[in-house]
Amino acid sequence: MKVGYVRVSTIEQHTERQERDLQQAGAERIFLDKLSGKDTNRPALQEMLAFVRAGDTVVVSEFSRLARNTQDLLDIIQTLKDRGVTVISRKENLDTDTPQGKLMLTMLAAMAEFERTLMLQRQREGIAIAKEQGKYKGRQKAVKPEQWQEWREQYQTRQITATKLAELCGVSRPVVYKWLKES
Repeated sequence: MKVGYVRVSTIEQHTERQERDLQQAGAERIFLDKLSGKDTNRPALQEMLAFVRAGDTVVVSEFSRLARNTQDLLDIIQTLKDRGVTVISRKENLDTDTPQGKLMLTMLAAMAEFERTLMLQRQREGIAIAKEQGKYKGRQKAVKPEQWQEWREQYQTRQITATKLAELCGVSRPVVYKWLKES
């Protein structure tokens, strides 16, 4: 069975390009995370790892979708390989079973990690400059929508899920959980 894994870093980002690519590759089931690739603590990734069996193929649009950390990527691929699962990246088109493929995988993983580190460094520098200029006020506090009480009751009576509640409110699930804890 071909299994796809899609990841974007935030809930605002779109997954359509990756999903279309994996469907074209023949993925019969696609697991999707809208979380940072900084670690492997991602629900859909863990679900996908538990789902695949020997003989399956995991397809990703590029290796950086699996992990942004070199060691994490190598560990995920080794775990899958040990279980008899093949991993294919559409963009890089590598055979990770060859010495050359392993070398290229390690280099690509290192580049993805390097890219993320540079992005975070630039972000910190930009925030520091904005703070010096008095322009940075930090993240804006999320405001509960007018329909909050109605939607909260629907959530509490299990008419809607936390994910749906977050979607209705236009915030992340952790924000919803924080609001629920407050009320």
